[in-house]
Amino acid sequence: MSEPVGLRARKKVRTRDAIADAAISLFLARGFDQVSVSDIAATAEVSKPTLFRYFATKEDLILHRFADHIGEAARVVRDRRPETAPMTALHRHFLAGLDRFEPVTGLNDHPGVVAFHRLVFTTPSLAGRLLQYMLDDEDALAAVLDPGVRGRLQAAQVIAVQRVLARTNWQKIAEGRTARDVRPEAIADADHAFTQLSHTTGDVAEEPMTVHHPS
Repeated sequence: MSEPVGLRARKKVRTRDAIADAAISLFLARGFDQVSVSDIAATAEVSKPTLFRYFATKEDLILHRFADHIGEAARVVRDRRPETAPMTALHRHFLAGLDRFEPVTGLNDHPGVVAFHRLVFTTPSLAGRLLQYMLDDEDALAAVLDPGVRGRLQAAQVIAVQRVLARTNWQKIAEGRTARDVRPEAIADADHAFTQLSHTTGDVAEEPMTVHHPS
């Protein structure tokens, strides 16, 4: 008797998570270049072919956390209210991420998250693979902004701004500050950056920009 579809799906998710968790633990302990795919497969108790069914490359074993956010900016623009300008929607979405201390914003001081970002930002092969993820995100955002070069230019600026903001937040925390201490500066930086983006792109909101920042 075959397993129900729901049970098979849950098993696949558990296997994928177990492989990724084993990989990240080894990478953080030894360094990315010092860990082989065989090491990861052995730790996760799976075969190498099984590992590659879930993750196409060694880099994807750690960067899947970023991959989960690919297309997010495009979804924000696509799902916004008609009266809300795209840059306003993206601005609000980034601020909401700061309010939740989401790791993707760089504003998270959990030791594991800080170490994870340090590994990604200081390993050339990971940084290169992350750039491809960002280009995919840029393509998706451009497609919903404008089909021509104007949309591609706007998307490139948005993705660059988000990258700079996130890395700036992480660097401050990596230097020993807490996320709550950095948060007011992170909000001010985001407000400045997205206001500049709105003026540069001519994408000025038709409704007042009101964002609540809980204390």
